Amino acid sequence: MNGVVDPSGTDADIRTDGILAPAHTDWLRQVLTVAGPIADVALFERKARGPSAVPWHLDLDHEELRLLAPIAAGGPAARGLARVLRAQVEAHHQRVLAAADQPGGGCPLDLHRLVPIPARILQLGNDAPASRLWLWTYWGTLQPLRHVRRLDPVADRWRKRTVRVEWEFWSADWTPWRAIVQLRQDWPSLEFAVQPDYGDAADG
Repeated sequence: MNGVVDPSGTDADIRTDGILAPAHTDWLRQVLTVAGPIADVALFERKARGPSAVPWHLDLDHEELRLLAPIAAGGPAARGLARVLRAQVEAHHQRVLAAADQPGGGCPLDLHRLVPIPARILQLGNDAPASRLWLWTYWGTLQPLRHVRRLDPVADRWRKRTVRVEWEFWSADWTPWRAIVQLRQDWPSLEFAVQPDYGDAADG
């Protein structure tokens, strides 16, 4: 696979759950190139656009307790603050759920739109072991892409009626190599190539 970082071939330690993810996330810059017939590339672009945020199930009671834990010594004032923060989290979550039901979105390359997480997995929440295993198995990375930017398309001078489009993005720890494998199967008329940039690893 051209340019794909496949962690199964590395010497790094694999965790007991089979997921290879460092405790401290490194965000890696990547450039994905998609080339093919103009109409097919345009269809792929429409399919790929989404909100980027994943509509995971959220246990608000658990979230409130998590927010309260580090400030619990503050007594009633801390509990009041935790409730305020819970309301903010709930409002944000409602926006995520609403965006997930709408076509398009602000992210030009949304993995959840291209390789959707099944509803039964979303219902478990993002921290569930089964959810993490699904992401590792089908995306090859445990978080949505960040800082996604579509670069200017380029006509393919060697073939008529074809185009090449590139997206720059940052992915957590690894190239989303398993998602790319799936995309090659789902879009046989298109060519996919990804180029990692190891010199630009960051904390996100």
